Amino acid sequence: MKTLKDLKVGESASVVRLNSTGATRRRLLDMGLTKGVKVTLRKVAPLGDPLEITLRGYELSLRKSEAELIEVE
Repeated sequence: MKTLKDLKVGESASVVRLNSTGATRRRLLDMGLTKGVKVTLRKVAPLGDPLEITLRGYELSLRKSEAELIEVE
């Protein structure tokens, strides 16, 4: 399955599910990363970490390790 980390800059996708549990899952959900939400990869830092995405009208920076937990289509 494709993850948020696999998107290219400017590409959009919808969140399918979060492959996480506990506090990490709760944190991602609280930031608005819920099933069905559309996300767009805006920028990638020069060394590849972090990633900046746009969702629900705001920008959010995520670590690559967090982006690997988010399945998209």
